[in-house]
Amino acid sequence: MAEQIGMAPSAGRRSMHLRWEWILVCALIASLVLGRVLSPYFLTGDNISDILAGISELGLIALPMTLVIIAAEIDLSVASVLGLSSALLGVLWHAGLPMPLAIGAACVAGACAGWVNGWIVVRMGLPSLAVTIGTMALYRGLAYVLLGSRAVANFPGAYTDFGINDIGSSFVPQPFVVLFVAAVAFVLLLHATTFGRAVYAIGTNAVAARFSGLDVARTKLRLFVLSGLLSAVAGVIYTLRFTSARGDNGQGLELSVIAAVLFGGVSIFGGKGSLGGVLLSVLLVGVLRNALTLYDISSETLTIVTGLLLLSSVLVPNLIARVRALRDQRALAASR
Repeated sequence: MAEQIGMAPSAGRRSMHLRWEWILVCALIASLVLGRVLSPYFLTGDNISDILAGISELGLIALPMTLVIIAAEIDLSVASVLGLSSALLGVLWHAGLPMPLAIGAACVAGACAGWVNGWIVVRMGLPSLAVTIGTMALYRGLAYVLLGSRAVANFPGAYTDFGINDIGSSFVPQPFVVLFVAAVAFVLLLHATTFGRAVYAIGTNAVAARFSGLDVARTKLRLFVLSGLLSAVAGVIYTLRFTSARGDNGQGLELSVIAAVLFGGVSIFGGKGSLGGVLLSVLLVGVLRNALTLYDISSETLTIVTGLLLLSSVLVPNLIARVRALRDQRALAASR
């Protein structure tokens, strides 16, 4: 009942998250060992920089996606919003608009795309799965309308340097700083504010949350806007990192995002999860993909690995819950 009226998750649930996060830490260590075994170049500074750069867009999109799923919704259009913002950035720059204005317009477009998703879900009462499947195709189609099969690659060096270069002589890429700042902000938002407690309450029981005075519709609408905005920011970084704006940028990334969020301990049914686990999972996914790529594993195999992570993230928690329920039933029967 405490969670239904917007209070923090119970101590038992927090301890469960902590146990899962320790499992993720062990899995991350194991993946680092695997990467070192597969390639002598894995633990070099340049490759660590590649790993951190590679998870920048994934992590940025996973942050608001975590809140969306905890609120018992989902957004499958995030990769298409990334592609749309990338295409819009390329078109506006090619048309002569200054880069700061083009970047701002791309981010506003992403937020508007998220608002459309949220408005349809909360005002028309339609399931977010069906809505965002439709807008996934819509936004990707708009990206192709803007650029077609063309690519824009003549961006200013100062901006592409941001997407490519590290901070000073370190191995920390500059785009990773954006992810770090956003991660701190979202951790505080979810775990240290009334808004975050409202997200948990809505995901646990939206009806009870509404009767307790929470504005469920407005909260969900804000979550979808955040999802669209951060997807657009990821699209800008993706464009600058690869120095190319294309309509197909980020295609298929939504599966990796959802896999990382669910594997991080967030329940697909809502109401459960933490950003600490999701950030560990994002890093784990990035390390695994990088290690397998260095070992010359094909992109098709990487897609299979992503699918296995997605399946295991749904199956493992349910298997654990069933084992615990069976154990409790046996303990109750023995006590009788």
